[in-house]
Amino acid sequence: MKTFEYTLKAADGIHARPAGVLVKEAAKFKSDITVACKGKEASAKKLFALMKLGAKQNDVITVTVSGEDEDEAFNAVSAFIGENF
Repeated sequence: MKTFEYTLKAADGIHARPAGVLVKEAAKFKSDITVACKGKEASAKKLFALMKLGAKQNDVITVTVSGEDEDEAFNAVSAFIGENF
């Protein structure tokens, strides 16, 4: 299991368009990928669950990746989040 924290820099936090692309990125992997914020947790493979987190600019999210391809998934998802959020 690998985990990282990220402070959202995007003015809109986690909003629909980049969240949709994150879901597509996460779906490429067999590993479980979860995003947690303010006591809530959601699968990175489910758009509406991500949107329900209500993550805004300057919120800290915790991303956890676990599974058979976790190294590859961790690298891809952490890079995507850093570039888009």
